Amino acid sequence: MRKYEVVFIIKPLEEEATNAVIEKFQKLITANGGKIDKEDRWGKKRLAYEIQKEAEGFYVIFYVTCEPACVDECDRVMKITEEILKHMIVRVDEKEA
Repeated sequence: MRKYEVVFIIKPLEEEATNAVIEKFQKLITANGGKIDKEDRWGKKRLAYEIQKEAEGFYVIFYVTCEPACVDECDRVMKITEEILKHMIVRVDEKEA
């Protein structure tokens, strides 16, 4: 098991729809044997530049402990989810944790 930071930006949606997208990825990670250690919701922020004609996005960070296969599946699903503007998954070094 390794530690990762999963950062993603959701299109500006209604609160209910935003929560549904976040919940979808929480379930995906736990269903693939991962554990969400911490979740940070930064909220709606203005983007530095437009992404898919959107000027704002809802930022979310998951601190996750899981296997690489779980991260691969999460990455794959994020790429095909229309509500996600951008995402990034970074492995956290053991020294930093």
